[in-house]
Amino acid sequence: MRALIVVLLWLTALPALAAPQVALVTMEPGETYWERFGHNALLVDIGDGSEPLIYNYGMFDFDEPGFFVKFMRGEMRYRLAVDGYGESLGYYDSIGRGVTVQWLNLAPEQATALIAFLRWNARPENAYYRYDYFLDNCSTRVRDALDLALGGALKPQLIGRARGLSYRFEALRLGQQPLWMGLGMSVGLGPFAERQLSRWDEAFVPMRLREAVREAKTAEGAPLVLAEQTLLPHRLAETAIEPPRWWPRFLLVGLLGAWLVRWSAKRRPRLGGALAGAIWLGIGSVGLVLLALWTLTTHTAAWANENLLLFNPLALLLLPLALARMRGLPLPRWAQSLLLAVTVLAAMAVFLKFLPFRVQSNLGWIVLMLPLHLALYFSFRRQPDSGQKADAGV
Repeated sequence: MRALIVVLLWLTALPALAAPQVALVTMEPGETYWERFGHNALLVDIGDGSEPLIYNYGMFDFDEPGFFVKFMRGEMRYRLAVDGYGESLGYYDSIGRGVTVQWLNLAPEQATALIAFLRWNARPENAYYRYDYFLDNCSTRVRDALDLALGGALKPQLIGRARGLSYRFEALRLGQQPLWMGLGMSVGLGPFAERQLSRWDEAFVPMRLREAVREAKTAEGAPLVLAEQTLLPHRLAETAIEPPRWWPRFLLVGLLGAWLVRWSAKRRPRLGGALAGAIWLGIGSVGLVLLALWTLTTHTAAWANENLLLFNPLALLLLPLALARMRGLPLPRWAQSLLLAVTVLAAMAVFLKFLPFRVQSNLGWIVLMLPLHLALYFSFRRQPDSGQKADAGV
């Protein structure tokens, strides 16, 4: 039954055109984290009655030696793979992801040249490329192949147009679920992600490329899309149209955390020391990851991240302050000086918001972390009162 449905869908989608034919196929976002941005590929029918083929630039292998190390360093290798139309459509139908097809108005010689390029690119020695989330992914590869087939007629139509979107906007809009991925991208993306995108740049998102192709023209001024059909309905939740507004909740958590730090420092010194230690450990650990992304990887979008002021790796050196408070010992003076430096650096994140050349959107992290930094500073800037005793109930 599944095979029959696939064949019927194919027959209804096939326009009455001379072979060969090429179409842009767009798959809606899925539920697994690596499917959240959607996907696309090129569908090729050479017109000889054989099964059409899907040329897919989005293939990767978790079992590749050193995959996760390469992933962390930004040296991932993706490849172009070729699959049968029926097998591909059946897979997306089984997981509920919608699929649309846009048949392209290519001259026979353009379609032939594009098919020849795809075949050459699919050879084992040519199939692999160095993947980049924003600049060189499955969708940008398809975009560039279409521009090549059109003799460069696609890019000029898109490069000069913009609607105020950014890499951060699109990444958080599509990647806000699962929550850990959304939060990770939010804290990990640096100033590069604020870049204002042209319609050409937006095409790193498959659904944006579908929109662009829908409006594009050939070099002769004719519509690029001859026909568009929905091959499979999308049965999963629709994607958000905007990024999440986390800052109000972040502010509430930051203020509650700051109150708890101050209260425990005064009433429950051991608890206050343990809480401070946990916070500094978290701050420093996140900071080490951000610093490593900047200095040890090729993840350009994570470089020069202002959140390093809020998640300062130097906070790890403040752990002796927490231990001293928990044990009722004098607080090391050098650690108190370091605490002041860490707090001042955190406050600089606010100062940078007033500089016109600093445009990173990290208000949520500022309102979350700055109250905690200030509360920790005022709780540990002085020695405990001489008569203060550690509570025995903690």
